[in-house]
Amino acid sequence: MATVKRASVKGSRRRGIALHAGLIAGTLLSAFPFYWAVIMSTHSTSEIFSYPPKLLPGTHFLENVRGLFDAVDFFGSMANSLLVATAVTFLVLFFDSLAAFVFAKFRFPGRKLLFALLMMIFMVPAQLAAIPQFVIMARIGWIGSMTALIVPAAANAFGIFWMRQYMRSAIHDELLDASRLDGANFLRQYWHVALPVVRPGLAFLGIFTFMGQWNDYAWPLIALTNPDNVTLQVALSQLNGTHGTTDYGIVMTGALLALVPLLIVFAIGARQIIGDLAKGAVRG
Repeated sequence: MATVKRASVKGSRRRGIALHAGLIAGTLLSAFPFYWAVIMSTHSTSEIFSYPPKLLPGTHFLENVRGLFDAVDFFGSMANSLLVATAVTFLVLFFDSLAAFVFAKFRFPGRKLLFALLMMIFMVPAQLAAIPQFVIMARIGWIGSMTALIVPAAANAFGIFWMRQYMRSAIHDELLDASRLDGANFLRQYWHVALPVVRPGLAFLGIFTFMGQWNDYAWPLIALTNPDNVTLQVALSQLNGTHGTTDYGIVMTGALLALVPLLIVFAIGARQIIGDLAKGAVRG
């Protein structure tokens, strides 16, 4: 028995070591593109295309930063992107969670039909709506302003679907019944009962929405007709020169600096998700 037990323990250790080795290898592979971007942002274009490739930091980072700031209005376009991404994220979290709460926990005539229409909208590529959306924005007079980026993105089918699925399992009907007995109306049930329970789902949706809006390129390029009033991704696209004159050191520096707000948002959102899940595990 003792021999069998020792063999079982050794087998468990080997499996644990193999699992951790696989996780470490996967982490290194996932982090390598970011490391490569850091390395390229510290080299000149000629050094980037040299052979063998440079794997250690160079000395051109500050020069690339100065070239980036001279080429585009980096901080102005970053402020535009922050405004759009932050406003859209808060609006999506509110409207999508509110609609999802209704779909998940309330019965009303036509609910299944409306949700089916929502899923049909979810399956339609966003590119197909670009032309009619531009026509609508032009008739309203919003073309060229940030409103044309914020209002159309204030709610989306994916967010409603995601939060509905999350709320169906996370919010127990007994909680809502108890709140109704205490005299809570619909908005109080949503604000005081539903939202505290679904914060991990909201954190994921917030990260997903912010990253999508931050990296959006096609619609801002179409809607923001003033070249001096563009988002960061459109501004960075201006770094691509013509006839092979692109300075890839500056391009990679811009891409690297553009990642910083995304990393901050991801760190905050991931901490919220992990913290709420840990609290739930302790309560369980």
